[in-house]
Amino acid sequence: MDKITAMRVFSQVANNGSFSKTAEQLEMSRAMVTRCISVLEDWLNTRLFQRTTRKVTLTAAGEQFLLRCQQILTLTDEVEAESATLNSELRGQLRLTCSASFGYARMAGAIADFLALHPKLKIDMNVGDTIVNLIEARVDLAIRISNNPDPMLIARRLGSCASVLVASPAYLAQFGQPLSPEALVKHQCLSHSIAGRQLWQFQRDGETIKVEIDACFTANDATVLLCAALAGGGMTLQPSYLVQDYLAAGQLVALLPEWSLPELEINALYSSRRHMPVALRAFLDFLVERFASKHMVKSR
Repeated sequence: MDKITAMRVFSQVANNGSFSKTAEQLEMSRAMVTRCISVLEDWLNTRLFQRTTRKVTLTAAGEQFLLRCQQILTLTDEVEAESATLNSELRGQLRLTCSASFGYARMAGAIADFLALHPKLKIDMNVGDTIVNLIEARVDLAIRISNNPDPMLIARRLGSCASVLVASPAYLAQFGQPLSPEALVKHQCLSHSIAGRQLWQFQRDGETIKVEIDACFTANDATVLLCAALAGGGMTLQPSYLVQDYLAAGQLVALLPEWSLPELEINALYSSRRHMPVALRAFLDFLVERFASKHMVKSR
């Protein structure tokens, strides 16, 4: 049996803590997963996992081997990618993470177009705003919208993201439009539970106003709040890339247009420039070029 394949299976079992879950993710039988681990244990003459009816955990030898395994797999992916580049082909797999709203609105289309150019490459994307350790989670790239990116990671700027205060025509017909930021305290507000949950900031002619919001509905994803606003549930701050089509169609109305909202940076974050996989470098260049030409992600 190919030991590199067995190492990939071992690494996945170690991350999942489950033979069954790994078999499902890798689309192979549980017996084959077990066989891969047995091959490695016979080769190393040591036990890699402690198995109980409830969970699978690494032995001390397994923890040491996992570190070596990850190094070997990283080098293998780099060699495969570099070899593929010589033939003008990208291979292997990239693992990405970004927010659900940006994944839905922009990354899904970008990934589809990139894979059309490189059909032998695979991409796995995890959506969510939870901060993950890229090295521990074996994630190659994180797309984050923030003015304070993780200083321990390398950031490559893709553009900036403007925000818009919006509500549906139905909501405004019932409750009226706010004439000032202070008037928002009398309205039903829908707020992101991570970014700007209680404090919304507005600027005009050098004046800054901060409004404390008592949100009637909070969620950790902008797309959920967008759907609530479309249903007439209240007012919400939304990234422009997510609402521009609804504004153009008249399904949402931009509020307080004379006031501006803070812009956030869109950054691609990765762990190291050293030994960067060729596929990752190519994908980064592709994203920079793509978003530089998109007016909804405003670049300075």
